[in-house]
Amino acid sequence: MFPDTIRDLAAQTLAEYGLAGYLLATAESCTGGLIAGALTEIAGSSKVVDRGFVTYSNIAKTEMLRVPASLLHAHGAVSPEVAVAMAVGALAMSRADVTVAVTGVAGPGGGSAEKPVGRVYIATAVRGGDARAKEYTFPGDREAVRLATVQAALERLRVARPVHSLR
Repeated sequence: MFPDTIRDLAAQTLAEYGLAGYLLATAESCTGGLIAGALTEIAGSSKVVDRGFVTYSNIAKTEMLRVPASLLHAHGAVSPEVAVAMAVGALAMSRADVTVAVTGVAGPGGGSAEKPVGRVYIATAVRGGDARAKEYTFPGDREAVRLATVQAALERLRVARPVHSLR
């Protein structure tokens, strides 16, 4: 279902988190659940993946992740501020130690000069630690942007792990 590079990254992420005893959760907009799908494609993922939130609409971001409507209004859904709020909200609404959140413009439409097609923000949040977002601009069509986002999100999860065991 997923390219080998994504499957391998998902397996490595799960192995590292599992050895450390960490749980993770995803909060996804432009990927529509593909990150959680890549992780849960791997046997044994239930030991590490707590849950995934697909919050495609702004209402879903507000209801499921407690992203303030005022933040969405001020910055738009595709922004580093909303990505961070999604990651922090996923922590609050789960048992996860680390979360990853993605929001972006996958295309082919919906882009603007300020937020072109391929613009994605990926945020991670660590329980008891910090939350950070990083901006990406991925080339290609909708599928390419979404798969590149999944790969980058898995890479971000691998560097966002807590320094010491939380359990």
